Amino acid sequence: MRAAAQHEWAQSAEPGATAATIRAALPPGGLFAEQAWRIGLGPFPLGEELAAELESLGRALLQFNRAVNLLYRLSVAGRQPGWVAEWLDRGKPPELIELERHQTFKHELPRVIRPDILLTEDGWSITELDAVPGGIGLTAWLNRAYAQNAGPGMRRAEVVDLGEPVGGGGPLGGDAGMLDGFAAIFGEAPRVHIVVSEEARAYRPEMLWLAEQLGPRFHVRTANFAGFADGDAVYRFFELFDLANVPCAAPLFAGAVARRWRLTPPPKPVFEEKLLLALLWNRNLQSFWRQELGAAFFRRLLEHVPYTWVVDPAPLPPQASIPELGLTDWQQLKTLSQRERNLILKVSGFADSAWGARSVALGSDLSAGDWSAAVDAALAGSARNPWVLQRYHRPRVVTSAWYDFARDQAVAMTARVRLCPYYFVVGDGDAARARLGGVLATLCPADKKIIHGMRDAILVPCQV
Repeated sequence: MRAAAQHEWAQSAEPGATAATIRAALPPGGLFAEQAWRIGLGPFPLGEELAAELESLGRALLQFNRAVNLLYRLSVAGRQPGWVAEWLDRGKPPELIELERHQTFKHELPRVIRPDILLTEDGWSITELDAVPGGIGLTAWLNRAYAQNAGPGMRRAEVVDLGEPVGGGGPLGGDAGMLDGFAAIFGEAPRVHIVVSEEARAYRPEMLWLAEQLGPRFHVRTANFAGFADGDAVYRFFELFDLANVPCAAPLFAGAVARRWRLTPPPKPVFEEKLLLALLWNRNLQSFWRQELGAAFFRRLLEHVPYTWVVDPAPLPPQASIPELGLTDWQQLKTLSQRERNLILKVSGFADSAWGARSVALGSDLSAGDWSAAVDAALAGSARNPWVLQRYHRPRVVTSAWYDFARDQAVAMTARVRLCPYYFVVGDGDAARARLGGVLATLCPADKKIIHGMRDAILVPCQV
């Protein structure tokens, strides 16, 4: 693949006026509790080819989730390797495993799919899949705010594409795509409850804004809410590792099992594990993936998912080695040179350190001692929570801009970019379809190796 970039930072006569309008449009309670970001001068522009790739990616990811669901069930039943279910069940309490396997949830999948995509020096990489993502309300607000307030002269920073740069249009998904997509996943339910845990409290303001826009049918609830009624729908905005701190979880799940109300995402921790991407690369499962994904989707995912391993300290036979790495023992991971440590180490899931880049260690950015300590932590913790190792594809550097209100001027910034498309799964069974609602771009300063929503990042929607 080739990357074409066109530098067209075309500012209007008064960039401060547009930036001030964007800032003034923020709801009184903000969108993130006690957090802020840099206001960009306009949406992040994508070329037609990359935009089309993102538009169609939801189909492949929905099919991947269907295949994951089937793989887990077949592993439990002994018709696929038993180590698949063993890895995915590791560290989970028996009652949660029982709930995951309940007949009620047999075919239930997450209805919001959000991949984390890094724009790299040679294309783009899907580094994670999030089934309980933050940013839904934020992206909806950004799409609307920039569609309504960013003039044509404020659109451009740098066009990123795999083909030729093109002219500007509206935000991907449209100014209401996020709102319409989120509302559609609940069908005709008369009331929709968005249950936000204390752990996820930083995201409560964006969910309050989202519910307000969607009307009286939608309500944001705390973890103590007990007023669910038959026929309602519930959006679970809390991770399954945190159930001990969500008092309403047990009655909520019991009602969902009894089909009194519809719950999404379902209580299936398999979809909150990063090791799913390692299973995609496991050679023992190649025929399964090819059959369930189809050859085209399988090739496409392998092309864009970095090689990923599960860090399993089980001893290997004397002549065996870890694929791609050529190591015969995970302890040898410590001996790699800094150049060879272009690798990311992170906990797979079911832990409070599994989100927000809390457990992420980039080998090439650490001293030998710190890297060894990270490897030891992964090996020691693997019996409780699996860890994964993933190849690090260096993000490309782009030029963008934000408005510094303290200095009252636009400021150019070289940045690395993460794209987060939001796909909403509407319909049931084979009729379900993944609809793109919008794409959030997080632009972090180029000296930051790990990209996430930090205070000095620019957050803007994407457009063609």
